[in-house]
Amino acid sequence: MSYLVPTEFVTKMIDAGESKIFMSTRDTVIRAYMAGAILALAAAFAVTVTAQTGNPLIGAILFPVGFCMLYLLGFDLLTGVFTLAPLAVLDKRPGCTWGGVLRNWGLVFMGNFAGALTVALFMAIIFTYGFSEAPNLVGQKIGQIGEGRTVGYEAHGAAGMLTLFIRGVMCNWMVSTGVVAAMMSTSVSGKVIGMWMPIMVFFYMGFEHSVVNMFLFPSGLMLGGQFTFMDYLLWNEIPTVIGNLVGGLTFVGLTLYSTHVRTAPKRAPV
Repeated sequence: MSYLVPTEFVTKMIDAGESKIFMSTRDTVIRAYMAGAILALAAAFAVTVTAQTGNPLIGAILFPVGFCMLYLLGFDLLTGVFTLAPLAVLDKRPGCTWGGVLRNWGLVFMGNFAGALTVALFMAIIFTYGFSEAPNLVGQKIGQIGEGRTVGYEAHGAAGMLTLFIRGVMCNWMVSTGVVAAMMSTSVSGKVIGMWMPIMVFFYMGFEHSVVNMFLFPSGLMLGGQFTFMDYLLWNEIPTVIGNLVGGLTFVGLTLYSTHVRTAPKRAPV
């Protein structure tokens, strides 16, 4: 489990951001689609485990399997590119522009959403025997999650919106830490261990992840959740995306870059 020092893995972060900016549209969308689909399947798995055991900690312990798979396969989540792509611009890599960053973010968002929506439809079919009967226990649980984390926030007004935003910030603080932790090691086992810990924390704490929510809320609507698509957008997805952007870029990308690449001058000896 060879360990890379911060100056080495932060350079890898910048390289990754540059690579994502210049990636072709086809490859960006394919990788984002698969990332959204795999993370959605992991979320369905974790909710199933939680519903069947009654213990959310077990679901949180097992959820990171999806994140580890998609990372090792080289797929891209919106939360990850929020943190990595801007670093290439800040580092003044040739040809890297904010326009390129926004293009990457937009394509990854669309790909993630399409992949998560595909799995949402598949799981809704499974939970209802092709929509021929009422949702099973897990399907009911997903519908309840959708209600609680849309109209539940709305019922608290501005305080609910603030809570939602902060949960989005905290989520990508942890998720992007997982992305970076995978770069600290050159072995598969080291990468998995590094990723597992912060992803488990975010899921168990109920923080808001924009891509996980692309699965939970559309599937919740398909399974009879008492909220609307507009509720989902205004009282979850949009604030969560903004919170994820702020959390990942501020607490992970910029902090690591500023202290390990653009370091301040050393103090003179007294």
